[in-house]
Amino acid sequence: MSIDIVVNALKSIAKPAASLVINQVQRNETVVRTLKQFNFDPVQPPKDVDGVYVYSLIEYGVGKPEAILNLFREREIKNAFWSAYTSNNPLGFCKEVEKFLHGKDLEYDIRLLRIELRSQLEEFGEIFIQVAKRSKSKEFEPFPEWNLDEYPAEFKSLIREKIRSFCGRKFVFEAFKQFCDKNRSGYFTVVGNAGMGKSTIAAKYVWDNKSPCYFNIRSDGRNRAELFLDSIRKQLIKRYQLQNAEKANLADLLEHVSKKLTASDRLVIVVDALDEVEQETGGNLLDLPPSLPERVYFLLTRRPYTIDKKRLSAPDVPAEELDLRGSQYVNLSNEDIKEYIRFFLNVDKDYKNTLRQWIQDRNISDSDFVEQVATKSENNFMYLRYVLPGIANGDYKDLSLKQLPDGLEDYYQVHWGRMGMDEKPQEIKVLILFILVEIGTPIPCEMIADIAEQDEYDVQLVLDEWVEYLKLQNIKGENCYSIYHASFLDFLKAKRVLDSKRKLFQEVNQRIADYLIRKMA
Repeated sequence: MSIDIVVNALKSIAKPAASLVINQVQRNETVVRTLKQFNFDPVQPPKDVDGVYVYSLIEYGVGKPEAILNLFREREIKNAFWSAYTSNNPLGFCKEVEKFLHGKDLEYDIRLLRIELRSQLEEFGEIFIQVAKRSKSKEFEPFPEWNLDEYPAEFKSLIREKIRSFCGRKFVFEAFKQFCDKNRSGYFTVVGNAGMGKSTIAAKYVWDNKSPCYFNIRSDGRNRAELFLDSIRKQLIKRYQLQNAEKANLADLLEHVSKKLTASDRLVIVVDALDEVEQETGGNLLDLPPSLPERVYFLLTRRPYTIDKKRLSAPDVPAEELDLRGSQYVNLSNEDIKEYIRFFLNVDKDYKNTLRQWIQDRNISDSDFVEQVATKSENNFMYLRYVLPGIANGDYKDLSLKQLPDGLEDYYQVHWGRMGMDEKPQEIKVLILFILVEIGTPIPCEMIADIAEQDEYDVQLVLDEWVEYLKLQNIKGENCYSIYHASFLDFLKAKRVLDSKRKLFQEVNQRIADYLIRKMA
């Protein structure tokens, strides 16, 4: 079957889709109709490679712009895809596509439309694999892991969320570049308080440079040395096609990679939140090597620490720290904060209109809004991450600009009070939050309800009410909850000390113990 005929049919669908938002039901109906138009069975795909490619293109292509459809119609792209599929080398496909597009009008068309090419190539590959599995043909086995980014799939959503409204921080990246330029290898650490943007800096560097990375997340239990090594090992093996390295330690992996680097190459590994690492054994955190090969660098982030908690000893390796709290960075950070506020006010499609309405209702000028909110933020991006959407969503419609909370901890405390959490009838909410704190890993609503001895529906209402502070993820088919950010986790831990006279903390531990006993019975 001619791909051109199919692409032309998809183009006729794409034109109205460019101006209308088509819901999933409408899209599915269009896919089925198009499959039937070309005599495909909507339930049972064909078993040959050409047939599966066209079938996948239909499932993928409904509503896509012409530029991306024109790409997949090219014979070179189809051949490159199948080669990458059979060799389990999705990054190779991406590089071949970029090489094919270089200097062509099609490349310009794709850039003009601001199409994120890698995500489109990844989406098509994932759909192809799904169709291939449904075909039940052995020709497509083994099915590859189709991830076109060098960094792991589990960090994709985090990275994309962090960079969505990224602003400023040029001085950090310039300092790191200078460090790399003057040293053959080394450890560069960004230090700062909670909410100062350390994780966002790490995410932005990874996004721009496609660097190997690891984000330590205490609330997910993703903060141990063995998990870090397993993830980095997979990334380096995939990126550099390392052989016989499946059990190699980090030092050996870096030596293997260094031999593949050219004189102009560098390997930068980004590791976020060293302060969240749980590691009882001695030595460096995450067993980071005490020596590094040439052209190998680590970009690390962490909260401020005491010398006994530094746990990064590498006497012969160049090391440098950039402390975001430093007086030389206060003005730079303040300008970044203001740029971030302006982004929400002028660019962010989700919040700009309602933010503008809020300040207009109070006869506040843009400049006064930016200046006063920046002052209240105390150079804390996490504060803005909560307060600006809160203003836009109407949480502060009864407050003036001067009445907004000061600083991140004050923000948590003000919100705690506004939610009535110190009142006796709210103890069930406190109990549920403390359960999440004490369990420490993502758990489903049903388990929370069982521990709290409450109706599952009532527990779900509390979880929904605190949704902006909780992280929701699907684990083995169940919706599980954990505390979204370490700073809020620390706030809740402090609250349990303040509320010790009510003995809620002890009650939580007793209920958890009782739950475990019931489960073991």
